[in-house]
Amino acid sequence: MQELLAELTSGDDGRAENSIPAITALGSAALPPLLNLTRDEKADTRWWAIRALAASPHTRTEDLLSLLSDPAPEVRAAAALAVCAHPHECAVKALVETLADADSLVAGLAGNALVKIGGPSVPDLLEVMKEAPAGVRILALRSLSEIGDHRAIPVMMKALGEESALLQYWATEGLQRLGLDMVYMKP
Repeated sequence: MQELLAELTSGDDGRAENSIPAITALGSAALPPLLNLTRDEKADTRWWAIRALAASPHTRTEDLLSLLSDPAPEVRAAAALAVCAHPHECAVKALVETLADADSLVAGLAGNALVKIGGPSVPDLLEVMKEAPAGVRILALRSLSEIGDHRAIPVMMKALGEESALLQYWATEGLQRLGLDMVYMKP
């Protein structure tokens, strides 16, 4: 295991990527050392540890949540992508908070993870639509649109009247996905 971890943290992307199948083949025994690496002082080491965790079918979503608040944006992005690979409703609150991340890639990946989780994300996303800043609301509405849950229809209808073209776009997309792609006009 130590040799594989040395390859993973070698600083050579090719060697690191090539070590991941052998690490994941070790099963759940690989998780404790990988989780330990997520606390390393070097962001590159943390990133590769998360990359390996994302590839493992034994990774628990709960183990990824604290990594969504890592100081390095690339590590937070890797964590959000790892949650996409291991979607579970226990991640909804942390992902909704991550929609407000200063890094737009991280925020967008959090939205993707919420889509992967699906229906359990909807109530929290609907709450975001009530009070969040415009950028966060756009990501939340995109997620709601892609999830395609009927509970979001009132929010989508309301967003059609927003000044933001992006909110209007995602509202229209969501309504179309739900089969409600009529033209709505006030008399």
